[in-house]
Amino acid sequence: MGRSFLISTSAVALLWCGAANAQQAAPVSQAPQANVLGEVLVTAERRTTNLQTTAVAAAVLSGDELQDKGVNNIENLQFSMPSVTVQNSGQGNSFNIRGIGKTENSSSIGVGVITYRDGVAVFPAYFQNEPFFDIQSVEVLRGPQGTFAGQNATGGAVFITERNPDMSGLSGYVTGQYGNYEDVRVQGAVNIPLGETLAARIAFNRETRDSFFEVLGTPTTGGHPGELDTKSIRGSLLWTPTDKVRVLLKSDYTKHDMGGYPISPITSPLPLHTIATNGPYAAIDETSRTVLNASYVFDNGITLRSISGAQYGTTMVRSDTDGTATLPFTYYGESKQRLLSQEFNLISPDAGPLKWVVGAYYQHDKITFPPNQFVTTQYVSAALPIIYALYLQGRNPKTTKAVFGQVSYDLSDRLELQAGARYTRSTVVNDAVSSAPLLGLSLTQKDRYEENAVTGKVALNYTLDDRNFLYAFVARGHKAGGLNGVNLAFVPPKPFKGENVTDFEAGWKSTLMGGRLRTQLGAYYNIYKNFQIIIGDPTTPSINSILNVTGDTKIYGLEASAQGRFGNLGLDVGLSLSNSKLGDFYAADPRRARTGLCNANTGPATGNCVNVGGNPQTYAPEMTFSLGVEYNFDLGSGTLTPRIDYSHISDTWATIFANPALGDHLAKRDIVNAQLTYETGDWKLQAYSTNLGDLEYVASVKAGMRYAGAPRQYGVRLTRSF
Repeated sequence: MGRSFLISTSAVALLWCGAANAQQAAPVSQAPQANVLGEVLVTAERRTTNLQTTAVAAAVLSGDELQDKGVNNIENLQFSMPSVTVQNSGQGNSFNIRGIGKTENSSSIGVGVITYRDGVAVFPAYFQNEPFFDIQSVEVLRGPQGTFAGQNATGGAVFITERNPDMSGLSGYVTGQYGNYEDVRVQGAVNIPLGETLAARIAFNRETRDSFFEVLGTPTTGGHPGELDTKSIRGSLLWTPTDKVRVLLKSDYTKHDMGGYPISPITSPLPLHTIATNGPYAAIDETSRTVLNASYVFDNGITLRSISGAQYGTTMVRSDTDGTATLPFTYYGESKQRLLSQEFNLISPDAGPLKWVVGAYYQHDKITFPPNQFVTTQYVSAALPIIYALYLQGRNPKTTKAVFGQVSYDLSDRLELQAGARYTRSTVVNDAVSSAPLLGLSLTQKDRYEENAVTGKVALNYTLDDRNFLYAFVARGHKAGGLNGVNLAFVPPKPFKGENVTDFEAGWKSTLMGGRLRTQLGAYYNIYKNFQIIIGDPTTPSINSILNVTGDTKIYGLEASAQGRFGNLGLDVGLSLSNSKLGDFYAADPRRARTGLCNANTGPATGNCVNVGGNPQTYAPEMTFSLGVEYNFDLGSGTLTPRIDYSHISDTWATIFANPALGDHLAKRDIVNAQLTYETGDWKLQAYSTNLGDLEYVASVKAGMRYAGAPRQYGVRLTRSF
């Protein structure tokens, strides 16, 4: 990787430098406004700023751009943004940026990439399959966001903003879609002014689709593995009684039925989209969310803002955990989650050399496992093949309290100093009982873990001229520690430490050719301490423990992106090159027979106990690349726009052991999406295809099971705006 990484880095740097030098040598006159790229705004730092003059590595897509690129859920973002991978493993998603995020679905471990919807942090890793509809924009920030997003944003943060009501008049749209696999989707929205100071917006989405899979065998409870039935509705109300007061209320509900998530063993001889099963199948997520965003501007220009969130979710799972039609391994699960949050901000005016933001944050997240709901059948061990049922009930509350602030000061008309910090106190409680009545076993856990953390960022920003912006910063991020859950491995669960990252980063952003071309170039070097990993117990692989890597884990790389508009031609490109190395850490691979003790620091090295130091981080591709091109043909009566998007994600590893013989290697994937749009007046007709080449690929591997990526989909979509 080293030599190719340096060569590629040099080539990209020369490309970007050449563009900038050409711009300075031969200035281009200002292009007509229609051919100039619009300003891209970001709100992640609690005030609205221009992305090209903000010291963050980020990618932003508008709602229209999401639709044009075929991005209709959070999983598909990985095919449109550099450094992003998303592993769909049923009802849990593992969103990773620069190889950091979440690799296993467990309520015990936090995420490394936190997702916000309309200003509030949503459920971590779960309940994220709700579709994109009536979206204003999606901002993906790369690298630790310790000041504003706080802990559990060591890899980055995602900010999803849905469209707000306005007083401009009655307006809206309706979209109907039909595609292969009997995919039927209807969505729409209507904006309703209710006077000069009040407006409402109602949006909805409904989709049904057949399964991508052929099912061999009969699920014991019927079920429809892989079939989709989702319905969502959202209501918004905006009140602006004066130019100083703004109150926005949003509430939404989603029921997402996936029919049961199909899986098969890594070693299965069956085609990827064929499964054999004798187990139950069901997978239903039900969520509701209410967000109240209120602000008041004082006479001196300072803004006071309050953001309140209340979210409720219920998930129900029925699955065949061994993915075969022979063994009786099944899983029945239901849990409830409630997440309440409150944030207050004081924001200075944008004018003047000194700008600041201060805030306070509180969050209470409680997961409840009802009695007799979480049940799995499994072997005691390979040596003692007794099949038993394991029950889990109890609660897992987590509390976060934080204060934060950031100050920006203009040292000159070109040089700006930024400093931000956040203090966080987190508490997690495990109050649960795990029991196996057949074995006469019952273990109770009543543990509490508390932790304090300080994160933040110091940046130096330099505006070279009105076309070039340079920045460099050091940032610190933190992922909270916690408690391993109760188990029947006869080993008392132990807490795991918080994970810390120090990020050294520098970047250059340019606006060239009279506003027709924007470029972003950045490099980063991350050092992680107490890196958190999940490893299954060697004698009971279905029971996982979260451990800390003892040595320093390092991840570094380069990212480059550009957007251009040249008359009727539009394009966007993104590239990331990265290298990751786990710190020294001896670990026992649970898929191999135990061959003695395995101390994390000393080993000793055996066939089972191996030092994973130097291995790459899981789901951390060395290269991602995306390219989108479109061209507008003026037909007189309308506009015809063909568009094609290409995405490459290089090989990745599914576990820290990086053992291809055991199925750890995930092959590279090259995905092509295409769309043809005819637009005339208020009508828009689109023919689309995602995964045009019908590439079969393993999207993720969890607990020895493989999850297949979506096959080729195609269809037509008709939109009427009013």
